[in-house]
Amino acid sequence: MDANLQLRIQRYGWDKAADCYEDGWRDSLALAQRKLLERAGPQPAERVLDIACGTGLVTFPLAEAVGPDGNVIASDLSQRMVDILAGEASARGYCWVESVRAGADAHRMVPDGSIDLVTCALGLMYFPDTRAVMQEVLRVLRPGGRAVFAVWGDRRNCGWADIFPIVDARVKSEVCPLFFRLGTSGALAREMGWAGFELESEDCLSTHLPYDSAERALEAAFAGGPVALAYNRFDEQMREEAHAEYLASIAPFLGDDGYRIPGEFVVCSGRKS
Repeated sequence: MDANLQLRIQRYGWDKAADCYEDGWRDSLALAQRKLLERAGPQPAERVLDIACGTGLVTFPLAEAVGPDGNVIASDLSQRMVDILAGEASARGYCWVESVRAGADAHRMVPDGSIDLVTCALGLMYFPDTRAVMQEVLRVLRPGGRAVFAVWGDRRNCGWADIFPIVDARVKSEVCPLFFRLGTSGALAREMGWAGFELESEDCLSTHLPYDSAERALEAAFAGGPVALAYNRFDEQMREEAHAEYLASIAPFLGDDGYRIPGEFVVCSGRKS
């Protein structure tokens, strides 16, 4: 699939998902985001680039850490995500947070060697050319600067993964044909090594996605995630059938308190030599 077309699909899809995203995924992504922030170790007055920032679940902790003497540039493909983040930054008075709609290859306005830290929390999987992203990250980092990437882990360990074939069987989404490729067998660490990073850490984290009802699990999976654009094209019958099929796929994870769907993350950090 053409890379530019794939990025456009993701851009408009995340525009559709933006209003449901935090409610559907905040708790589910928290473990990966905490580990990423721990490995990143943002310091006061540092300059940070947060790629695929979404609505700011990682951006705002970064902003709090660097403080007003620092700077956080938050970028995302989705204009709606960027608008939500910008509104929240303004409400908090975080004038040192800049929000821009951009892909990872569109940070040419950032000078070479001007960034102390780059983060990308669960966004790297969506870029068609991972190595190009990492080369761009290395360009903007100062010598000794850090980068931390978090991705979803092995497909076999992510109990929600059937959402992709369920949607593709009805409307071809092409959201990310190789979504789980970076989460298996040290793939992310190898990509960072190939790009030229000095690898510092590699963490594989098991987690659960908690949903207290079928309705919340369905909203997160279909309306608040990567298949939102395709889902928007479903008619009512298609939605009912897809909902039933997805609920059947996660039925083994339903307990007295709702769903606890297994998931896995990989978090890798490295430095520019």
